[in-house]
Amino acid sequence: MSNRVSLSAPLARRIALAAQGFGVARPDGATNAGHVKRAIDRLGLLQIDSVNVLARAHYLPLFSRLGNYDSDHLDRIAWAHEASLLPLAAHPLFRWRMQRARENAGDGKGKLHLFRREKAKYIDEVLREIADRGPLAASELANGGKRRGGWWVWNDGKLAVEWLFFAGLVTTATRRGTFERVYDLTERVLPAHVQALPTPSAEEAQRALLRLSAKALGVATEFDLRDYFRLGVADTKARLAELVEAGDLVAVEVEGWNRPAYLDPAARQPRAVEARALLAPFDPLIWERDRTERIFDFFYRIEIYTPLAKRKHGYYVLPFLLGDGLVARVDLKADRANSTLLVHAAHLEPGQDAKHVAGPLREELRLMADWLGLESVSLPRAGALAKAMVRMR
Repeated sequence: MSNRVSLSAPLARRIALAAQGFGVARPDGATNAGHVKRAIDRLGLLQIDSVNVLARAHYLPLFSRLGNYDSDHLDRIAWAHEASLLPLAAHPLFRWRMQRARENAGDGKGKLHLFRREKAKYIDEVLREIADRGPLAASELANGGKRRGGWWVWNDGKLAVEWLFFAGLVTTATRRGTFERVYDLTERVLPAHVQALPTPSAEEAQRALLRLSAKALGVATEFDLRDYFRLGVADTKARLAELVEAGDLVAVEVEGWNRPAYLDPAARQPRAVEARALLAPFDPLIWERDRTERIFDFFYRIEIYTPLAKRKHGYYVLPFLLGDGLVARVDLKADRANSTLLVHAAHLEPGQDAKHVAGPLREELRLMADWLGLESVSLPRAGALAKAMVRMR
């Protein structure tokens, strides 16, 4: 007989929303750097993506939680690691992974490990060039090396700087033009006080990362917790057992979930959540699609790479969170030339009332347009939700 605590599906959903910052009202008036820091500390990380249909992907989750905020605050307090932005204070928690990379050990990145074994001398030359010349993009290296395959395959220069990035010897100094990463020595980018933070053991860091995952997710399966910071299977299993034994996680069963789950014992368990937010495709609430379906009964796939004729909802579709449910999907684009937020399509979820959703959605679209510095919102006319929004003019 199981001794796990049981949670209802609605309670698990509310716990997940509260953990992600949707259990409280947005700040009144102008936001400041403190609001931004607290938000990113709560989330733990923000995924980076080069698509700029509305705004860069890492800026959107904070808009969803804070409203009209200054994205420059995020640029000043975050650190880029792999394809994510993280709080600067998290740097020590990833040093064990960087050390494994320098030793050509660890999980994943097989292509980079192989390249290091084959091209160690060349990688060292690239590191010296960055040290001597200052911040450089891979395209700016004096000897970028040969391209390995078609145009979509990284050349030797890109592989070299990515291995150095993976090993923590360089990090992102900035991005240029078409979102091209610019690399510099880590000690020239990170503040001295961050570099001086003590380095925990691999086991301590993994436990800390899993506690951060649990804090950000509220309630989660083993895969959810592992996926949040891309931890290895064996490391996760060992650390989870330790965390449960220590009382840092509580083993639970969730109604309708077919896997065991773990609860952050400090997670809020609100009786109700009254949220309103447009969610980017890479928002940490929904980026793990199976978890999104498990919690919200909402099947979601981004259709950017789907041929136009086969798209069901649109090119860049944002789910709309209202209350504690995902009630609609909106295909959006920022038409900066005409200072307009284009709403190509608005799709109501089954069982939802267009009149109930239309008003809050229009308010959220206007807020997004203001944040993006766009003067107007162009609404679609097809579909029950679109017609309900248009009639509200």
